[in-house]
Amino acid sequence: MRSTTFTVRVGSADKRRLERLAKSTGRSRSFLAAEAIKEYLEVNEWQVAGIRSAIASLDRGQGVGHAQVKQWVASWGSRRERPRPKPS
Repeated sequence: MRSTTFTVRVGSADKRRLERLAKSTGRSRSFLAAEAIKEYLEVNEWQVAGIRSAIASLDRGQGVGHAQVKQWVASWGSRRERPRPKPS
């Protein structure tokens, strides 16, 4: 994988924390920062894709009403636990 360099400004305390972590793990600051950015992107891209998908399904009229979800969640752990509501 090709890499490139760019500058990121962080607070002094975070820089010290990164330096301590790099020293204790035997990794470079650059490696740890790149891994943190990669993980951040994966989590946030996944969330944004999920949100967009949910909005699109709602736009198509495929949703579950709040009251149905509330009743379902309230039934969790009870003897009469309700099945997951289905989109209308």
